[in-house]
Amino acid sequence: MSRISLSENGRTPWERLLGHAPGILEKWSALENAFYTSNTFVPELLEQVRRELAFGNGCEYCMAKAGRPDEHLPDQKTLLAVDFAKRFVLGAKNIDDSAFNKLRTEFSEKEISELLAFMSYFCASQMFGASLGLKPAETYE
Repeated sequence: MSRISLSENGRTPWERLLGHAPGILEKWSALENAFYTSNTFVPELLEQVRRELAFGNGCEYCMAKAGRPDEHLPDQKTLLAVDFAKRFVLGAKNIDDSAFNKLRTEFSEKEISELLAFMSYFCASQMFGASLGLKPAETYE
């Protein structure tokens, strides 16, 4: 089980950990919804990036949701985003101008900004889960 008990607030085990702070959970969930309702990226790109970050951050709960990113990604844009996520999860010192130059071949500045915000959000979420020892969802059923 996780390092702290699940609260009564939230639907998923992850949400129930953050549910000890219901006001934060509400705003955190609203930000996640903003990413997934944005028209900037197709859901498949976001999911592949989320998966890459999950393994980089070591969140068992997040890794168990869908496994590693697909071996054969659907397009160049998704491939670049996942490759960037591999660097991103290691920290800012691992990101140089050449990494951004690669992104610029497929992404606008607006898209780069939103992609990095998405990655930052999910890294924080996954580190939260990993730090609290969150296990795959079926562990809590």
